[in-house]
Amino acid sequence: MIDVERYLRRIGLTDAVAVDRDGLETLQRAHLTAVPFENLRVAARVGVRTDLAWSYSKVVEQGRGGWCFELNGAFGALLEALGFEVIRIGAAVQLNGPTEVIDHLTLEVVLDQPYLVDVGFGESFCRPLALNTRGPQDGGIGEFEFTPSPRGTTLARLVEGVPEAQFRFKRVALDLKDFEPASQHLQTDENGFWVQKPFATRLLGEGGDRVTLLKDRLKILRDGVTEETPVGQAEWPSVLLEWFELSPVAST
Repeated sequence: MIDVERYLRRIGLTDAVAVDRDGLETLQRAHLTAVPFENLRVAARVGVRTDLAWSYSKVVEQGRGGWCFELNGAFGALLEALGFEVIRIGAAVQLNGPTEVIDHLTLEVVLDQPYLVDVGFGESFCRPLALNTRGPQDGGIGEFEFTPSPRGTTLARLVEGVPEAQFRFKRVALDLKDFEPASQHLQTDENGFWVQKPFATRLLGEGGDRVTLLKDRLKILRDGVTEETPVGQAEWPSVLLEWFELSPVAST
């Protein structure tokens, strides 16, 4: 269903990628650098879907980005086409406090051991994390760790040694269609973050450097230092094009 060579070109890769831990990291980082995590269609109230035909077309053929259901949906299909074993997992985002609501799609990739991989969670880890390993792991932008409990496994980012919960999940395989109700809810919740605040963000090559365009400012993180520049409404389209090669989405 997907054109593997075209997808690889979309994320800036032309050489063959080995089906191993290093190859998986190469693919994850390339995707996070080339394909923005963004909510432009959702914020414009245009609407998105979770099926692979939609996500592949949007990311590869149209050259746009998306949110977790689209980015991890498409990326999971690419990994499978390359020979990786992929399990689609539902997670409950914990950034605003404890919740059991499944509102995120993430990926388990099985190699010599299972790894958590994600290209649709914003400013998060950019290298595979070993799911069966306890204690801190280098996530490429800092340390992360897994904490198991009866309610599921929590991924936490360590900030000055203090764990900050990112999302909680159970390692149960789901289909893309299982995420459609969550997708519909998030894009129709008029009080929610996704429809209120347009944004786009992506990695800037090596390390943890990142560019993020918010509704009123541009943030550039380089070598651990963040610089912010105000962006007015009239400037937004040109800044979006310069940093993300995207055009705005017209509201319905």
